[in-house]
Amino acid sequence: MMNDKPWISSYPEGVYKTIDADRYQSLAELFSESKKKYGPLPAYENMGKVISFDELAELSDQFASYCQNVLKLVPGDKIAIQMPNVLQYPIVMQGALKAGLVVVNTNPLYTSSEMKHQFTDSHAKAIVILSNFAHNLEEILEETEIEHVIITELGDLLGGLKGSLINFVVKRIKKMVPSFSLPTAVNIKTALKQGAEHTFKAPEIKAEDLAYLQYTGGTTGVSKGAMLTHRNLIANLQQIEAWLGQTNLEEGKEIFIAALPLYHIFALNAHALLPAKLGAKNILITNPRDMKGFVKELKKHPFSLITGVNTLFNGLLNAPGFADLDHSTIKVALAGGMALQRAVFDKWEKMTGKKIAEAYGLTETSPGLCINPLGEGNRVGTIGLPLTDTDVILLDDQGNEVAPGEKGELCCKGPQVFSGYWEKPEETANCFHNGYFKTGDIATMEPDGYFKIVDRKKEMILVSGFNVFPNEVEDAVALHPKVLEVGAIGVPDMKSTEAVKVVIVKNDESLTEEEVKAFCKEKLTGYKCPKYVSFVDELPKSNVGKILRRIIKENDLKEHNYV
Repeated sequence: MMNDKPWISSYPEGVYKTIDADRYQSLAELFSESKKKYGPLPAYENMGKVISFDELAELSDQFASYCQNVLKLVPGDKIAIQMPNVLQYPIVMQGALKAGLVVVNTNPLYTSSEMKHQFTDSHAKAIVILSNFAHNLEEILEETEIEHVIITELGDLLGGLKGSLINFVVKRIKKMVPSFSLPTAVNIKTALKQGAEHTFKAPEIKAEDLAYLQYTGGTTGVSKGAMLTHRNLIANLQQIEAWLGQTNLEEGKEIFIAALPLYHIFALNAHALLPAKLGAKNILITNPRDMKGFVKELKKHPFSLITGVNTLFNGLLNAPGFADLDHSTIKVALAGGMALQRAVFDKWEKMTGKKIAEAYGLTETSPGLCINPLGEGNRVGTIGLPLTDTDVILLDDQGNEVAPGEKGELCCKGPQVFSGYWEKPEETANCFHNGYFKTGDIATMEPDGYFKIVDRKKEMILVSGFNVFPNEVEDAVALHPKVLEVGAIGVPDMKSTEAVKVVIVKNDESLTEEEVKAFCKEKLTGYKCPKYVSFVDELPKSNVGKILRRIIKENDLKEHNYV
């Protein structure tokens, strides 16, 4: 094999350490250890309310008991969680995993049709959902296998007058909870109370059991459930911990800022699992788009670790008051999900005196795959070096390994790599080559083992770190009676890396750009909606009639300048 892992010698001395992927039998075992080591220390804080590791363990046990004794769910059953960063998320997630259930993380902003696909595909039997989004669930509930609905409101676990006041304001003053009717739904507080009335008996959980069905586009087509086992997540957790060996993070003394949503694989690992291992306090930011409120929250906490995508770091840099904060406590700033722009890196370093480390991964790799060293080894414009016990090769279209400096599809092997797509054996078989997972991304490797992404083989559109699948956008737009044909592409965007553009052949000349955008808002989550709409007389097609998005994109970039 051409690849002799040159990246090992590029790591800071002592950082590249082989891990024990079987250190824990399950994530439940990790959570148990976390309670024993860090019990009275603060685990999470949200809207001023703090819960300790002891309280987190007690509440998650109550939820596990509710699932086991009241709902009669059994290990392997699927439970969807659909909420933003609130205290309820880590409680429900840990409780579900303790009960041996498989967590189906669901974006709260999904439309009813997007929810329906994910719930029916996963065969979810239960869901915990924030009341703000329950009206969408009502529309499709009868078309799913969901038998149990647990509703929660933003202030439910904040306690006392504050929690009640927040729920009142959100519902009655700000009108953020559309009316819904789910008569059999149970409130989270009732569920926890009922769970506490029974005795929870921890089931046997094996390392190869599924922990999450994490939905992604994979290399082609509509969203698919990546099967992530307990061992996958535990391995990646320890790989990240080994990488953190170059820092002076101290167990039980650090503060993490969790602004990325916990349902996203990046934040799931960094803010729902890593803190359990290190005993870190997590500050949950429910609405990071409120930059004024975000900076106000940061001012309260001398944080040591923050994760984000390029747009989040850029937003902070341009937010009033951020430059005035004390940045001396920052030990780690980690970017992922999308390319980190050089301008953002430079401005962050100038303003904070610290570097952002760019990482690369996918849902299918739990997610960490490559990461930049901190300090002098941090090479801007690259995705860094493969993590411990990870092998990366670059293959040409014939499956041959390419030499350093040449372009090839990035393929990987390691204990964090998923076992396949849920109920899609053909898709699973097609995404592996001789045991290596084919990422669909085109990269080059420098002689010392640093990798750089240069293109994407797949046609997926990346908007602020979230995957948008052209097929899904096209299917939604095509439902409009005035649309004859449509092609969806990604075009450059300064704020979000890419933006969605649809190119349409009209079926009715009266169709307008505004009409298309309004229609899409009813069918798609905001980040999937087209920012640009154009009309043409004909779309380029292959000899079998397939619309050629590549040609559409080439023609479009020749005609328009988006920068």
